[in-house]
Amino acid sequence: MLDLDTTLMMLAIFAFCGGLIDAAVGGGGLVQVPALLHALPQQSVATVLGTNKLAVLGGNLASIFSYAKRIRIVWKLMLPTMLSAFLFSFVGAWSVSLIPKSVMEPVVFVILIAMAVYTFAKKDLGQTHADLTLGRKQVLLGMLIGGLIGFYDGLFGPGSGSLLLFAFVKCFGFDFLNASASAKLVNLATFTAALLFFIPAGHVLWAIGGLVCLSNMAGSVTGTFLALRYGSGFIRVFFLILLIFLIGRMALSIFGVNR
Repeated sequence: MLDLDTTLMMLAIFAFCGGLIDAAVGGGGLVQVPALLHALPQQSVATVLGTNKLAVLGGNLASIFSYAKRIRIVWKLMLPTMLSAFLFSFVGAWSVSLIPKSVMEPVVFVILIAMAVYTFAKKDLGQTHADLTLGRKQVLLGMLIGGLIGFYDGLFGPGSGSLLLFAFVKCFGFDFLNASASAKLVNLATFTAALLFFIPAGHVLWAIGGLVCLSNMAGSVTGTFLALRYGSGFIRVFFLILLIFLIGRMALSIFGVNR
């Protein structure tokens, strides 16, 4: 049994790694959430998820601040997408106790495999940034994507940033760097909405959440620096590696190999 100091140090390390991964390609929750579940076995899943949302909100803000100085945001698309994600994330958080994780995981598992195969096959995917012509169709598509992924993020969460990144690359022609920055903005909406449910419900451990938040922010700044320094090619490779990790992690959970 680890003592409290060792447990907190391990949480800080995992939170740093989660923030680094999340800032570059999303999916840091697959590192951070299991670490919190292991460190807080006496807490409910809702409390673990609420505490995690507090931590990733801080990291998300740190990475957005860094990206904003270098990336031109398409606000006409992002604002309605963020609004839709915000509303459905709150509904997802409210549904945590109503919809079992076992229903969501297989669906996301199949989607991740399809994303990995498609990204690997399309060598030029996300390498250039298209000039986006925005009409009602594109805005409505953005709202649909924001709503679906927002609901998933409020309900469960891990991998939502990666789903958003892929959606912006595939559906709107963003390069990986711009897609990563845009995904952070949508996640800002989803994390905030989920916390509006988790905080009043008492599902946030503030002391542990604060420590994990600071570590996550440090990792986010590092991940954003690497993304901006090495560009879309680096993010594409990192994204594929993360997808393989996510697929493996979910396979263990779904098929019970680790039980």
